[in-house]
Amino acid sequence: MRATDAVGRYGEDVAARFVTAAGWTVLDRNWRCAEGELDIVALDGDELVAVEVKTRRSVAYGHPAEAVTARKLARLRRLTAAWLSAHDVAARSVRVDVVAVTLQARGRPTVEHLAGVV
Repeated sequence: MRATDAVGRYGEDVAARFVTAAGWTVLDRNWRCAEGELDIVALDGDELVAVEVKTRRSVAYGHPAEAVTARKLARLRRLTAAWLSAHDVAARSVRVDVVAVTLQARGRPTVEHLAGVV
């Protein structure tokens, strides 16, 4: 596994623990279809949340959330619709969140949750 892949996987694990600790139910991780991948799909109460996880070793090249562009958000909306059509889940509403994970030289990573980024 490449180092960048390992960092990304670690960040997704951190994000999954973060949303679970917040009381969410993780329904899917790394769900793929022809158009791409959703990192985490979860229920926050009765709201379906597609979570895009961005992990960086530092902010030297910008905050992790800056990598989520308008184009990426449009793709996440399409992927979320595809996920919903492939699964029998009734949700009151749907949103897309970003969890930004920044690794620290020592100690725990910094986790920032941006809700409803669409």
